[in-house]
Amino acid sequence: MKNYLLYVRLLKESILFSYHALILNKLRTILSLLGITIGIFAMISVFTMVDTMENSIRDGVASLGDDVVYVQKWPWVPEGGDGEYAWWKYFQRPEVSYNDYKLLKARMVNAEAIAFIASGSRNSRYLNNSMENTEILATTTGYDQIASLKIEQGRYFTNSEIESGKNFAVLGNNVATNLFGNANPIGKAFKLGDYKCLVAGVLKKEGEGIFGNGADNQIIVPLLFGRKMININGEGSNSYIMTCPKLNVDIETLKDELISGMRSVRRLRPKEDADFSLNESSLLNSSLEGLFQILNVSGAVIGGFSILVGGFSIANIMFVSVRERTPIIGIQKSLGAKNSFILFQFLSESVILCVTGGIFGLLLIYLISVIASAVADIELILSFKNILYGMGISVTIGLISGIVPAYMAAKLDPVEAIRSN
Repeated sequence: MKNYLLYVRLLKESILFSYHALILNKLRTILSLLGITIGIFAMISVFTMVDTMENSIRDGVASLGDDVVYVQKWPWVPEGGDGEYAWWKYFQRPEVSYNDYKLLKARMVNAEAIAFIASGSRNSRYLNNSMENTEILATTTGYDQIASLKIEQGRYFTNSEIESGKNFAVLGNNVATNLFGNANPIGKAFKLGDYKCLVAGVLKKEGEGIFGNGADNQIIVPLLFGRKMININGEGSNSYIMTCPKLNVDIETLKDELISGMRSVRRLRPKEDADFSLNESSLLNSSLEGLFQILNVSGAVIGGFSILVGGFSIANIMFVSVRERTPIIGIQKSLGAKNSFILFQFLSESVILCVTGGIFGLLLIYLISVIASAVADIELILSFKNILYGMGISVTIGLISGIVPAYMAAKLDPVEAIRSN
């Protein structure tokens, strides 16, 4: 216990001595802080950007639905057996058509809901307000069940309205704001292309993600009304089928049923390659893991060079500090100071410098993240993990940069050190 208290007191005295030495040499301290601050700022900034990008991408992927399977012309990632994205092969496939949907729906028994979606764009206008090339989603029944739409005002379509092709629309939040401002749009008529359309509902604002504004900039209409503006069976319709499994039906069972159903609909022979793709969010997640690893390694390399420069600056300052205080070290040792006290004294000075610089670097990142969120509507994430990582690097660099100068100071002969004055 006595030894423990002795070392605590020794550490306290070393830190206090280091603190006074740093205060007395303000210019040197500021220059040292600048180097390590830039280093920590560079490294943690890269990790913060990577984390922000990763969260944004994962949120975008999550919005696609964990249990949703998409039947599309184009695969999201290279399909099995394709070493690269064979676009020339996928290009020859036919678009997923409304007729495919009707025939497939009649064959499905494991799907909780199945919907056909075709997209296009038209100008929209209400009085003097207009939006150019507004994205239109023309949908069948079941889309609201699969996409989990969040209605802020009004309602979604009824099945009878969808099946009869009523000229109703559910507006994305940005569309509603741009066309109607602060007025209540429910029940109001606006022009969508050349057609009159009534507002049935408005979606809750989602915000901008890695895939754009998503539903915020969309107008959802019943398919039989949307087909007046979109060629739902032709090239360029960007059409696809969405489906989700029933309760207690796993995703693989649903995919097997979709494959057999689509092959039957397309009348493909057993050995003939499929001319459609099944996409799901798990495909993107597995592909993105490698990307995130590369980004993190790149961040470590980029930040590592900055930290290396900061570490060398700290080590250089510490060597200068040892030379300047050599006579004081000699006096301390002649009065009974042990080698461990001198070692702790210089090590703690180096660590205090690095930790202080690290704190300034992290504060700078935090201020930039606050400004970016307020000005550019970009949410930069300075995570607790990155804060700990930054402080851990600061302490490590402080120990590595200070150990050699501190060891040299501790090993000085007191008589020779005093004579060096």
